[in-house]
Amino acid sequence: MSSLVNAGSRQLGELAPVGALGFGLWRFTDPDIAASQQLLETALDAGMNLVDNADVYGFDWGGTGFGQVEENLGRVLAAAPHLRDRMVLATKGGIVPPIPYDSSPTALRDACDASLQRMGVDVIDLYQIHRPDMYTHPADVAATLTALRDSGKIREVGVSNHTPAQVAALQAHLPFPIVANQPEFSAANLAPMRDGTLDQCMERNIVPLAWSPLAGGSLATGDGVAADLLATLDGLAAREGVERSHIALAFVLAHPSAPIAIIGSQNPRRIADSTTALGVSLDRADVYAIVQASEGAPLP
Repeated sequence: MSSLVNAGSRQLGELAPVGALGFGLWRFTDPDIAASQQLLETALDAGMNLVDNADVYGFDWGGTGFGQVEENLGRVLAAAPHLRDRMVLATKGGIVPPIPYDSSPTALRDACDASLQRMGVDVIDLYQIHRPDMYTHPADVAATLTALRDSGKIREVGVSNHTPAQVAALQAHLPFPIVANQPEFSAANLAPMRDGTLDQCMERNIVPLAWSPLAGGSLATGDGVAADLLATLDGLAAREGVERSHIALAFVLAHPSAPIAIIGSQNPRRIADSTTALGVSLDRADVYAIVQASEGAPLP
């Protein structure tokens, strides 16, 4: 039986094709620009040309504050401007601590302008609403995104952590398609398979960007993961001659919605090694074994 794992490229609207693995910058907080450049080049060399940022990155996880990671990337690109042409650059706006969410027209315009300035770029390839602001009408969000796109500041639009209903409400007011939705999705968190998120992605040709595909690293370390799930992943890893983390990544890539798994490691060796997942073979029996072990119950 052929493998369900889709290691091919993905298409985000009219942007350049991107790899099945993307590079997430949540932990990209090292002020050493040479080291940060090495990390970015390692990811790009490994085919992770979708580089996923956010204005709020740096506010937590050992960062120094709001905007730090965008600033770090800006310094790297200032030192090595040729890297910009190698990436599809994504970032997010809409989280404004401590409010916590603000996607009102003025706030969203200011957030986009600030992101452009911090990263030192002329255009953002994929601009995403980080989390839905339930007190801004989706028509106002859509109007702002349309104006940003028409002005040439952004190329394509996506969302993150939106329910299917929230995606539909925003899409109803946009004159162009939403091309990405970024849910948390892993072998330990199957919610997007159950709540309609991935179904809607397939319905509307939206690319899922799976954040935390290793469940915050726990699927690699085993910390806090159900014994049955670890045993299932370990058994498949032994069969395939790879590590448990590779099976977990391959599981994400096996879904027919063709997700992109966002890799957040800040270790160059682990970044390069994660591409081993692209060669893993999983069939239908394998992925359903993972699903049942994750949910702790047999499927009906």
